[in-house]
Amino acid sequence: MSITFFLVRHAIKEKASGDVPLTSKGVLQAQSTAKRLGHLPITAILSSPLRRAEETAEYIASETASTIQVDSRLRERANWGDLPGQTFGEFVAMWERCTREPDYLPPIGDSARQAGERLSSLLAALAQNHPPQSQIVLVTHGGLITDFLVHTFSSNELEVWHPQFVEKQSELIPECSITTLSYESGKYKLEDFDPLNI
Repeated sequence: MSITFFLVRHAIKEKASGDVPLTSKGVLQAQSTAKRLGHLPITAILSSPLRRAEETAEYIASETASTIQVDSRLRERANWGDLPGQTFGEFVAMWERCTREPDYLPPIGDSARQAGERLSSLLAALAQNHPPQSQIVLVTHGGLITDFLVHTFSSNELEVWHPQFVEKQSELIPECSITTLSYESGKYKLEDFDPLNI
């Protein structure tokens, strides 16, 4: 008997450095995603501590009559504004290098491999602590979701969902998309991945 995880990327955020909120369009996105999940018997909701994720999670929690647990393991690989004085261009260059070189350790945050392993360890712990057939929502970030996917599944498994998954990974998790996983006997299965689902 498996556990289902819904990996939800936060809604559209303000374009600024630091811990920024959702935009007005992002609020509408979060409300729409909450309605999509509202008919499900959600067991638990976890959120990244970053504001854009917590705000998205609040709409889902309201729709599903659930409470939110904030978990730092759902934080993004790195966040613009964490490194004082870093310009957006410098942040993008750092991010892209991390994506190309999974073991590159940036001056702030985690390598892509470390981030993927961080999410994997959280999912495994949740699976151990929740009964079979639990349905758990995790509101997090696009980079963390792809870091997990490319370091958990083979290229062949991922290319079923997109023919250039590894190369295009940074473009494949739009805001408020839902990536659905099942976990059983220590193994993950990618149940639903739709880059155009929002």
